[in-house]
Amino acid sequence: GGGPCDIYEAAGNPCVAAHSVTRALYAAYSGPLYTVQRASDNTTHAVGVLAPGGLANASSQDVFCAGTDCIILTIVDQSPQGNHLQVFNSDTAHDRGVNASRDPHTLGGHKVYAAYFEPGMGYRNDTTTGIAVGEEPESMYMVASGQHFNDRCCFDYGNAESNAHDDGDGTMEAIYFGNCASWWREQPSSTAGPWVMADIENGMYAGDDFIDPNSVPTFRSEYVTAMLKGRVCEMALKGGDATSGPLVPVYDGVRPQHNLYNPMKKQGGIILGTGGDNSDGAVGTFFEGAMVTGYVSDSTEAAIQANIVSASYGHEAS
Repeated sequence: GGGPCDIYEAAGNPCVAAHSVTRALYAAYSGPLYTVQRASDNTTHAVGVLAPGGLANASSQDVFCAGTDCIILTIVDQSPQGNHLQVFNSDTAHDRGVNASRDPHTLGGHKVYAAYFEPGMGYRNDTTTGIAVGEEPESMYMVASGQHFNDRCCFDYGNAESNAHDDGDGTMEAIYFGNCASWWREQPSSTAGPWVMADIENGMYAGDDFIDPNSVPTFRSEYVTAMLKGRVCEMALKGGDATSGPLVPVYDGVRPQHNLYNPMKKQGGIILGTGGDNSDGAVGTFFEGAMVTGYVSDSTEAAIQANIVSASYGHEAS
């Protein structure tokens, strides 16, 4: 029982970042999931859960945002680390927040909202605690949409530079979801995608330099589970339909050989919806995701997938 972060913790891989706009990721979590800001008076409202460990209280958002537009200002980190994601805004770059009411879905038949990213939107935290740095092992997952993606850089969730600059090969380790294959050593005959890949800076990859580009699994279901884990010399990728069935292995092996990805130089920033240098031309949809310490087992990943499937993502009857 419990949520994804309870499963990870029981396996010895505690969540160090737990972000969701749809549900609590711990059975005991009763705090806010995200905050919205409305255009009419710029005030904010924290959207919580209906019960501890439960689903987002979307109706409270509907009341607060009635007659005006709302953006998601902050996606709260449910983990004890407090690695909240804010709309990225620095002296040199600025992203927009997602429209909080743009994309309704259901979870277990209950109305929730996704974070629907269009170009120019992105979230970040450059001053984190507990996130892997250097060669430290880590694992992560997110639930995205296999029907909302593009080939621009970069719809990412995960570990990135702590300064929004391109600091070179190996300074990122984030899940990428989309159909940009331009960094692959060998190009696929069809660039339809989308694929679950690793963005490890200066490239998004579905494997090393010697994968068959035409045999990389694509994930076109409406709700997609994407997983990445990395340790010394090695990374692994999986994907699956977030509403049914098991995970599909995408890759397990060494990182690409043609660039300086060994050793890894992770910095422990967290990004959502952009590249590590804040490249923000991608589109995508984010429902939930988490980052954990260590290189998790296949059985733990299977348990996470089963938990996501049981949560029952879907649509309101129209």
